[in-house]
Amino acid sequence: MKLIEDVADCRSVAIVGLAKNAGKTECLNYILKRLAARGHATALTSIGVDGETSDAVTRTPKPEITVYNNMLFATSELHYRQRRLTSEILDLSNRHTALGRLVTARAVIGGKALISGPADTATMRRLIASLHDLGAETVLIDGALSRLSPASPAVADALVLATGAAVASTIKEVERHTRFVCSLIQLPAVDADLAERLETVGNGVWGIDDSGLPHDLKIPSAFALEKNRDRIFSYGTTLFCSGAVSDHFLEFLKMQKQIAETTLIMRDFTRLFAKPETYADFRRRGGKLAVMRKNRLLAVCVNPISPKGYRLDSNRLCEALEQTLTVPVYDLMNYGHTLNSIA
Repeated sequence: MKLIEDVADCRSVAIVGLAKNAGKTECLNYILKRLAARGHATALTSIGVDGETSDAVTRTPKPEITVYNNMLFATSELHYRQRRLTSEILDLSNRHTALGRLVTARAVIGGKALISGPADTATMRRLIASLHDLGAETVLIDGALSRLSPASPAVADALVLATGAAVASTIKEVERHTRFVCSLIQLPAVDADLAERLETVGNGVWGIDDSGLPHDLKIPSAFALEKNRDRIFSYGTTLFCSGAVSDHFLEFLKMQKQIAETTLIMRDFTRLFAKPETYADFRRRGGKLAVMRKNRLLAVCVNPISPKGYRLDSNRLCEALEQTLTVPVYDLMNYGHTLNSIA
């Protein structure tokens, strides 16, 4: 199966849901089972908490996470004690999470586990590196509700997106929202030289001159744009925002006469916090977004069943997504959907 081959080719992959109950855990379990069957050296951790038997918000049953023989996993001290498997501890971190220290272990006899990892990207990067040092070929990172931070290319090399009926009640709306997020993930990256220069700049908004050199515009955030509108294009129409890019930022830029020549660079796609409508209007007026670091989107996985009880037509949903996306779309629980083979 192409999805499993693509995951196995990556050093780290984030599995991220667009909404609670979008099918992220089913997707993760599907991947874990098939990597284990291949004998692929796999490790598992999480930003946030996963593996619960019931959903903490909707109280609906949810699949537990299965850890297989010889698989590495990193979780909090509290959740390690609640595991239903036999394992050996390989490392006990001095760093604390809200649920205790981080425990890295190897499953001797597989079973079920609650997975909760570090909440910040810097600790997550160190954890991923340590799991590779312990022999993992691929580290899978389970994303938390409504947080795309583990999907940042600063953390994971690639990602798999879970979407479906939990996102919206109609195929049209699920497709629209999923297409929007996928378009952000696939924003173009700046060239390597410029990305390297931007790595070292401080906070705020910066102007990029024709030679690719960044200049501090002394604009600390989007909220200070109005009072600094005269200097925003002092070095040209390419800008870099080191922090979050908000609705307010895009609204301001799209009203400038230079909008058709404007390119706004972000660190990565997770920094955009603008509504789809605002982003679409920014693009219609000629504005462009780019990123320092780009993810590789491996696939979109679909769960057509909502926790509220309604079901979307899986084949129609997958076909609608496949018509607008450039990556494979899978309903991993519906083996009748064969536009992209899941054999």
